[in-house]
Amino acid sequence: MAEIQPVRGWRYNPALSADIDAVVSPLFDVVSPRQREALYQNPLNSIHLSVPRPEAGLAPVAAAARRLAAWQAAGVLRQDGLPGIYVYYQYFRLPGEARERCRKGFMCHIRATDWAAGVVLRHENTLPAAVNDRAELLAELQFQTSATHGLYRDETFELEALMDAAIADPLCQTEEDYQGARDVLAVIQDAQLIRRFQQVLAERPVILADGHHRYEGSLAYRQARELAAGPGGYSGCEPWNYHLMYLTNAASDDVRILPTHRLLLELPGDLSEAELLARLAPYFTVRQVEAQDLPELLAGKRWAFGLYLPGGAYKLRLRPEVHAQLDWPTTPEVKDLDLTVLHFFVLEKVLGIVGPEAQRNWAGVAYVRSLAECLQRVDRGEARAAFLTNEVTMAQVEAVCHSGAVMPAKSTFFYPKTLAGLLFSSLAEAADDSLFSEYFFTNYEL
Repeated sequence: MAEIQPVRGWRYNPALSADIDAVVSPLFDVVSPRQREALYQNPLNSIHLSVPRPEAGLAPVAAAARRLAAWQAAGVLRQDGLPGIYVYYQYFRLPGEARERCRKGFMCHIRATDWAAGVVLRHENTLPAAVNDRAELLAELQFQTSATHGLYRDETFELEALMDAAIADPLCQTEEDYQGARDVLAVIQDAQLIRRFQQVLAERPVILADGHHRYEGSLAYRQARELAAGPGGYSGCEPWNYHLMYLTNAASDDVRILPTHRLLLELPGDLSEAELLARLAPYFTVRQVEAQDLPELLAGKRWAFGLYLPGGAYKLRLRPEVHAQLDWPTTPEVKDLDLTVLHFFVLEKVLGIVGPEAQRNWAGVAYVRSLAECLQRVDRGEARAAFLTNEVTMAQVEAVCHSGAVMPAKSTFFYPKTLAGLLFSSLAEAADDSLFSEYFFTNYEL
């Protein structure tokens, strides 16, 4: 189903790759303003391409294009001589775990197909302004500055053995990135091995884990190029038909999803704590507990939530008989999710924020990954309440995607996040791209 191709990647030159920590950056949608400002101080950091800002009277995308051209001319970025599949491992520990995990994956080009084709599946909606921002940057640079994250499922783990062999000879590696992970990059340039990667993916759809806006930006750019070329004016093999993606095996226990809690910055109508609890009672059993016990009390419980207020902590459990009231026009797979239950019965029924669209646009909710941060912000008076959730499981993500529906906003937080700056790919139709076809197709029959 999925068509993947090797990439003749652009990377930082060897001197900069030796200190790769100084030039990589978080993805554009997770980097904080404080992190951005620190990263911008390094004139060679990849953030200048992935999250550009105005410079010397130039708009952000124009400033990024000028910087990219300068970096390529000066040899800051260099293109690898042969195409390859770029193996990318992330070593990390989950909070409270001593065990070091390793998420194994690889970066390549994937054909950018429309959602309706059912090849790349989504699990969340996008915001048009963010999609336009990514499409505008891609059109100006013709250069992909970070890979999105996709999931395929292979219970045999066939490709992991090929990746393990490659990662023993890394191109570069971080000491520790901003989230505490160690990132290692290697490359496979053997055409027979690359063909095996293509064969495995050709049998499977891909679920988009992270990067919905960047992927839709690629779709918009491809559609614009097709329109400009006109009927019969393109072959479908042009570089702009492809998108840079990091692919990991959904069957692996080291592909982790962390919970995203809901922090209420305000309560509509300025509800008191007592009024909030009274409104929750028809839908949930409500039991006061110790805050430190909430993670254990919630773990593995269906439709169970923690509620933290200045006056105490509570365990909430949906009354099973009321679930049938959930009448949003979506699939059973989505209705079964904890977060759908939370958004429908708490945000809509209790607080009066009616419907997914209104909830996405409501400024009174913040999405927070850290349990400790939720409790601290309520204690400091920065928020009125925190609703604490369990993580979404991989099985739930797959079920929702295959149902054709999408989850509530901010349902998944795949951890760790990938980095920008390890690998770039060009969508320009340069003459030296012929090196790929000469090497790949004349040496091996594909």
